Amino acid sequence: MTFRQFFGFALFFCCAQVAAQSKPIVLMNPSFEDAPHDARTPKAWTACGLDSSPDILPGPWGVYQKPTQGNTFIGLITRDDNTWEALGQKMSKSFKDDRCYKFKIDLASSPAYAGYSKPTCLRVWVGNSACDRAQLIAISPTINHYEWKTYEFIFSPKEDYKYIIIECYYKQPSLNYYKGNLLIDNVSAFEMCDRA
Repeated sequence: MTFRQFFGFALFFCCAQVAAQSKPIVLMNPSFEDAPHDARTPKAWTACGLDSSPDILPGPWGVYQKPTQGNTFIGLITRDDNTWEALGQKMSKSFKDDRCYKFKIDLASSPAYAGYSKPTCLRVWVGNSACDRAQLIAISPTINHYEWKTYEFIFSPKEDYKYIIIECYYKQPSLNYYKGNLLIDNVSAFEMCDRA
């Protein structure tokens, strides 16, 4: 092998590695598609709450908003006993430490939801096992609107992580626990970004 061939191969290998690292990380079933059902986690997702599973909507609990992507979306609740619902999955590839990532997600609230009607916020965690909350990477403002809105988040992991958790949580700051809900749809791919 000549030097030119070796250099060409090394350059190709390095470029291929950079391209692979910058390829977006995609969730399985990012718009929570499945048959509408209460207390059931959609395909490719695992329930991570303490007492119950998320709901696949619209339909159950009097929630009839239309999804922003596909046919269904997910509904999560908070309770007045300091418990809340969450779901997670293993990523297609790991987030790498000290890299910058960005993603978007559609959020809304429901005025119904069988009495779990107060506004809440979204929290997103990453970890290295199912339902592991190692690092909080995103917190939304209080979602007090019934129409869908798209929110964008930017984060940098402190180490490599391969699992993600999406959860509903009480508005911050909050002095008490309450019955609330959060509707979630259309999680984008996680793309590399430039640091601010």
